[in-house]
Amino acid sequence: MTGAKSKIRIAVLCGGQSAEHDVSLASGKNIADALDQNKYAVTLVGIDRTGIMRLIPSLEELRKTALDKPIDVAQFETQVALIRRDRGASLIDVKNGNSVSEIDVVFPILHGPYGEDGTIQGYLKFIGLPFVGPSILGSAAGMDKDVTKRLLRDADIRIGKFKVVRRHDAPPTFQEVKAELGTPFFLKPVNMGSSIGVSKVLDEKKYQTALREAFQYDTKVILEEFIDGREIECAVIGYKKLEASPPGEIIPHHDFYSYEAKYLDENGAGLELPAKLTETQIREVRETAVKVCQTLECHGLSRVDFFLRKKDGVLFVNEINTMPGFTKMMGLTGRDYSSLIDELISLAIQRREEEAALKVKA
Repeated sequence: MTGAKSKIRIAVLCGGQSAEHDVSLASGKNIADALDQNKYAVTLVGIDRTGIMRLIPSLEELRKTALDKPIDVAQFETQVALIRRDRGASLIDVKNGNSVSEIDVVFPILHGPYGEDGTIQGYLKFIGLPFVGPSILGSAAGMDKDVTKRLLRDADIRIGKFKVVRRHDAPPTFQEVKAELGTPFFLKPVNMGSSIGVSKVLDEKKYQTALREAFQYDTKVILEEFIDGREIECAVIGYKKLEASPPGEIIPHHDFYSYEAKYLDENGAGLELPAKLTETQIREVRETAVKVCQTLECHGLSRVDFFLRKKDGVLFVNEINTMPGFTKMMGLTGRDYSSLIDELISLAIQRREEEAALKVKA
């Protein structure tokens, strides 16, 4: 898929080892479709469920994927790896060592563990490749809901009450949680997104079921108080200077914004743009979203999710998504797909150039 030298050679990474594998493939398809073929020479790399990188031979193959019927990345025979060379980086065929393509920048549209948590970001930084999205620290801090909340709390950013339970510890009783957080409360895997493994808990029986389910995805789970509020979202884009978008509002048509509501049910939720907020509320959302990204060292593009409590209009930060789905982001940022992607790639290259200029010797 390489082209003229004047084109930026970009590798789109999608799939991955997490439970969000299928969502990542769909995101990768959307990104690849939106890349301007006159500007970019695109190489598609799928990471199968065991963590092996495989060359996706064409965009047509990737277009076959769907959330309810994803393609099997393991079907593609050419195993590849990204390596550093004297000049730049290459994607090589693991079997024979031949170069498949030289790579200038990577778009790791990976969701969940191993892709959104600093793992792939650390590898790409190690081999000197620019990549879209936050760097190692921002990705790791933003992925771990426990760490996110502790950092935001220390920065005097308002969050809801929460409690963390680790697999090797005896969990609190339902009555203990109820006394601390009230009911209902939400129970989530700490390092998972797309509402996978999330449960709304009302009673003892559901609590035990929810713990078992969440611990299938992570060794640490978080229990969060229920906030009866409007679900507000704000995109933040930039590197040196962060810019917050006008807020949007999720209008869920399910009990809560579940995986099914997000991805499988076409009528599961709506997004109202812009959200119907006062000027004061809009300013608070945008300023807080920027502060969240500064606190967590998140640059590039992130989405900050809020609850606006219905009874009194108090704003709470729920979480941050450091590699959000791009259909929604396009609406929040007010940019079309191609313009948004161009800007993110430019920011990635700019960050890498600045890092490369730093002294490496005393």
